[in-house]
Amino acid sequence: MELILKQDVDNLGFKDDIVSVKNGYGRNFLIPQGLADLATPSAKKVLAEVLRQRAHKEAKAVEDAKANAATLQGLELKIVVKVGKGNKMFGSLNNANLADEIKTACGVEVDRKFILISGGAIKTAGKATAKIRLHREVVIDFDFEVVGKQED
Repeated sequence: MELILKQDVDNLGFKDDIVSVKNGYGRNFLIPQGLADLATPSAKKVLAEVLRQRAHKEAKAVEDAKANAATLQGLELKIVVKVGKGNKMFGSLNNANLADEIKTACGVEVDRKFILISGGAIKTAGKATAKIRLHREVVIDFDFEVVGKQED
């Protein structure tokens, strides 16, 4: 079954991609959830026209994403957190916290859904890495450091 995606779907494709999936997955999940439409010949023609018109805007979005990537690559982010014995944090640091820290540090707004911290949430102080997707074509590895502040 061929479908046109209305939204980005993890491990399947991005918005406006034409994908081929099993009938049950398309009929029972993607279409009822509003994530995809059937890829009929007329829908494919409409999609081609929309993509052609959107190409200019897409090029500007890629340029903006590359500029943001350059800004983030030059950023040395240190996040100060409260720690106890053995550099273990009180709580954890997740992708939403990292998105807030990036926004306050350099003004680049990154959606938390597009941040993937290697190893999940961070629970100890030290160096860490996250993959940040700024655009479907621009993905960077972002290194940052979690600095512990001893609690009295």
